[in-house]
Amino acid sequence: MNPLQWDAPWLVVAGALFLIVMARANATYWLGRLALASARRSRWSHVIDSPKYQRAALLIERWGPPAVTLSFLTIGIQTLVNLSAGAARMPMGRYLPAVTLGCMVWASWYATVGVAGWAALAAVWTRSPAAAVGLGGALLVGLIWFVVRQRRTTP
Repeated sequence: MNPLQWDAPWLVVAGALFLIVMARANATYWLGRLALASARRSRWSHVIDSPKYQRAALLIERWGPPAVTLSFLTIGIQTLVNLSAGAARMPMGRYLPAVTLGCMVWASWYATVGVAGWAALAAVWTRSPAAAVGLGGALLVGLIWFVVRQRRTTP
């Protein structure tokens, strides 16, 4: 299910990605809405007690629907934001427009920049696998440095 291998117009690829992320985001919302009370008494309580979930819950409490939309511009927090929106029982009249806009942004971004990035990495790999591995390693080191730096500055 690699978008690089889809032989379809951009609008079809973006539309399919939108449907995929919309289904995932709404499933996560409903999981949060239906399972919060029982999750506190289960083996899943560590998710609710995790710092990332608590941060997502604070975002929802403070910003509401814009937090849902903007979470699609991040990596690693959008699932927890949708889960906490469900757990907070955000009304569907507020959640659906926010998640729809966020999914549209995510699908557009992934169908353009994401696909182009993977295509560029594939082109580098065909010319020099060592260079591709080195580039991937440099990106990984940069990401680790960024995360460690953020954790040190966050109180």
